[in-house]
Amino acid sequence: MFQPKFSISNKILKNIGIIEAAREVIINAPLVPAYEKKFREEAIVRTVHHGTHIEGNELNITEASAVLKGQPVVGRDRDIQEVINYRNVIRYLDYVVSDEIAKGKITQAVIKKIHALAVEKILPENQCGVYRKTQVVVKNSVTGEVTFRPPAAVEVPYQMESFLEWLNSLPKDELHPVLKAGIVHYELVRIHPFIDGNGRMARATATLALFLENYDIKKFFSLEEYYDRDALRYYEALKSASSGDLTHWLEYFSEGLAIELTRIKEKIQRLSTDVHLKEKLGGKQVFLSERQIAIIEYIQRVGYIQNQSFKDLFPKISEDTILRDLHDLIKKGILKKEGKTKAARYMLR
Repeated sequence: MFQPKFSISNKILKNIGIIEAAREVIINAPLVPAYEKKFREEAIVRTVHHGTHIEGNELNITEASAVLKGQPVVGRDRDIQEVINYRNVIRYLDYVVSDEIAKGKITQAVIKKIHALAVEKILPENQCGVYRKTQVVVKNSVTGEVTFRPPAAVEVPYQMESFLEWLNSLPKDELHPVLKAGIVHYELVRIHPFIDGNGRMARATATLALFLENYDIKKFFSLEEYYDRDALRYYEALKSASSGDLTHWLEYFSEGLAIELTRIKEKIQRLSTDVHLKEKLGGKQVFLSERQIAIIEYIQRVGYIQNQSFKDLFPKISEDTILRDLHDLIKKGILKKEGKTKAARYMLR
């Protein structure tokens, strides 16, 4: 049976420590529920854009966001289709997690479905979700260099079966979810089971591995952005494991999640502002509207908000509506008001 080789290095331990600390803050932050929809939407856009951009997609993040909203975009048909496909992959991951029959399992059928969705209308239909029948080589899409040669096509079904048998027979808590996801990512890239689209399939399946371990972290994160920001380093990290030792790859992989979750943690802490807020509210979490979120962000930048700033911040919203939002924030114990006229200032408590 498949058995990965790696060492738990100091770097890996440090990264997992950072990940666990950030995860704790994100899950328990008092203002998080108010931002969940916003953060998840941002994560989907970043995942879809960077997950396809690293493979050569020419759409920028604004155009990718427009495609996801069903807005018209001028671009190559293939690029637009890739964005739509990757969004469908993300939706499928949610389905697998919620499916009572397949829950907790990454099977060959699941992997084939992820691939089929990722390459729909990009590859011929008889290659979508179908293991390759020919030999291929893996090239660095930045330099064109051959990074490694995957196993022969005849070996693919057997190696996939061996790998998934190991994955699904792991006792719970034997391997940290981050390390498990990193191994999933690398091994699927190494086997390279399909003609094309293996990178997208491997990255999505690694994310699914985290989700199935209840390590979704509210689905706020996007590892794809980390890979795409320095694609050369991503390919070099994958190549480092060709010797059979995954240690350096797992250092790289865990570093990516540590960086991403730290960024989200810091954003949440900026939004929460008052570390004692949860205590003041009796441990309750706070639900805010999009406008109220914007008001808090503005006050964090400027220090306060006054009536004359309303038009700049919300040009199409009436003053009375904004005042209602402000009074609600005062009731919730988040803001305080100084002064009684239109020159009054609203500040964080």
